[in-house]
Amino acid sequence: MLTERYLQIFVALADEQHFGDAARVVGITQPPLSQGLRRLEAMVGAKLFERGLGRVELTAAGAALLPYARRALGAIDEFHHAAVAQDPEGPEIRLGLAPEVPASVGAAVAAACGEAVPGSRVTAVSAPTSALVSQVSSGRLGLAVVLHPAVLDGLQAGPVTLLRTWALVPTSLHPDDGQPLPLRKLDGLPIAVRPRAEAPAARDLFLDTLALHRPAGGTVVVTDDRAALAMAAAAQAILITPDDSLQATGIGRHRLADDPLPVRLRLVWPHPGTPTSLPPEAIPHLTQALATP
Repeated sequence: MLTERYLQIFVALADEQHFGDAARVVGITQPPLSQGLRRLEAMVGAKLFERGLGRVELTAAGAALLPYARRALGAIDEFHHAAVAQDPEGPEIRLGLAPEVPASVGAAVAAACGEAVPGSRVTAVSAPTSALVSQVSSGRLGLAVVLHPAVLDGLQAGPVTLLRTWALVPTSLHPDDGQPLPLRKLDGLPIAVRPRAEAPAARDLFLDTLALHRPAGGTVVVTDDRAALAMAAAAQAILITPDDSLQATGIGRHRLADDPLPVRLRLVWPHPGTPTSLPPEAIPHLTQALATP
């Protein structure tokens, strides 16, 4: 049976031209994405992509079918929006949160959504910035808190909020004396970073700033802050995070002198008239909730 998920995989691969990036957009891992593509190709009886070294390209059959897949997903979205409009329980606000958003900040924005649209039901999902921008653009989310800078594909965006960060460092490397620590003194271990594809522009800014203030030491890629915290606890990495709830035995928390690596967040939402768009009068309340974590 041809399902919405197969169409999502097809369109994401066509847009991203990379299995790993497409999997993040769809919100799954790479093995089920590859399996879904094989099943879709078996159903349509045609090869849709040519696999190259790290990239994929549409075949002639894939290029011919892609417009139909986009229209089908658009029709499914319209159906979902119409169903929500008929829901007697009130409208649903779908909020996206980048993984870097601290839990307290995400909760404040979610609460503000409910206050701004009385009677609404708020659901929240977490996904990388690149996936959230795509989902807000397609109407699958009503708004999202994403990393800045990011390519926003024509979305509307609120002001940038800067969150101060902590450096979580093994106490064996730097005892926690309560004093701000210059970034250049964070030597001896690599800095944990998330994959670049999740938020390319924001990651590049982070790495450029890191190289300017800390030319030696390198970085190590991690899947999330929990993995980074585990590596820090094992004296394998240093974690830079805005989340003041993260802690572990043997880990010291240091403010960085002059705050060179703040996490930059902003709220993004579709233009008015989009089926998932929020009432314009609700936006100032939501941007204020993000600006005062």
